[in-house]
Amino acid sequence: MGNEFPLSDLAVRIGARVVGDGDAVVSGIAPIEEAGPGQVTFLANPKYLRFARESNAAAIIAREVVSGGRTNFLLADNPYFAFACAVEAFHPTGRLAPGVSDRAAVDPSARVGKGVTVSPFVSVGEGAEIGDNTVLFPGVSVGKGVIIGADCLIYPNVVIYHGTRVGSRVILHAGCVIGSDGFGFAPTPEGYRKIPQVGTVEIEDDVEIGANTTIDRATLGVTRVCRGTKLDNLVQVAHNVVIGSGTVIAAQAGISGSTRIGSRVMIGGQAGLAGHLEVEDGIMLGAKCGVPDSLRASDSRVWSGIPAMPHPTWLRMASLLPKLPELFRRVKRLEEGKNPKGEK
Repeated sequence: MGNEFPLSDLAVRIGARVVGDGDAVVSGIAPIEEAGPGQVTFLANPKYLRFARESNAAAIIAREVVSGGRTNFLLADNPYFAFACAVEAFHPTGRLAPGVSDRAAVDPSARVGKGVTVSPFVSVGEGAEIGDNTVLFPGVSVGKGVIIGADCLIYPNVVIYHGTRVGSRVILHAGCVIGSDGFGFAPTPEGYRKIPQVGTVEIEDDVEIGANTTIDRATLGVTRVCRGTKLDNLVQVAHNVVIGSGTVIAAQAGISGSTRIGSRVMIGGQAGLAGHLEVEDGIMLGAKCGVPDSLRASDSRVWSGIPAMPHPTWLRMASLLPKLPELFRRVKRLEEGKNPKGEK
């Protein structure tokens, strides 16, 4: 179960200001549609104002007091961040006890730091290094020469291929694969000849990578994910891709080989990027966006559609698409009226 706090105490923990009864005791957190007495919820999207006005929660985390609301408020400039802090306060992260399980296979040449947890059925290869306080959950495979920094969480069945480098405070969720071969084949009369993928992957500090995401090793050189970047589940990052710092990529996006993604880029779900192109810093790509060429922030900060185009252009096109059949019929009737015999 979560912890209990007076509302005033929780406000200090999450950097918020109480409007209402600071002595009210709160014991949990719930979605705004479901929160009841003794629970905290949050409002970050105006679409949920109706629920905020009707809520029986003990308090609502919000940017400002909701008119007509009948509960206490915890006001914060960034309600979503305050919500994240509240979740941590009620549900502090547990951790596995440190130590190396006798059911793990750790090569004698591997170096394991202080406070490391190596769970049952983990495999740590020759010459690998595991930083202090890192946790390897059951079924993790760490290849030869892999270096993992301190304070990482490597969840079950993650596979980290040989020679890969992982920074500190990195989170790798279940089933993700780091350093598998890039998709490289040379066509020959006899079929496709595999091109050896002899590069590596470098994951910098404070990166989080979602479940079943794959990051391919470089053909030559490095595939790199820079500091603070967050990848959702089921993302494909091909060989020699470089992703800048502080970038976020939603589920099922795919990035082809040798593409360079800038810093603070936001990529929506199921977006697809062709290879050997560049997306400049600060650009936003909408869901299902298809990117065949490089994108410059000076042309547009927000891109949508297939092929990708500035978002206002895409909105105009999308509004016209349902009208095209009728427009086509009208044009055809006009043409037939002008040329009843089909004469030019």
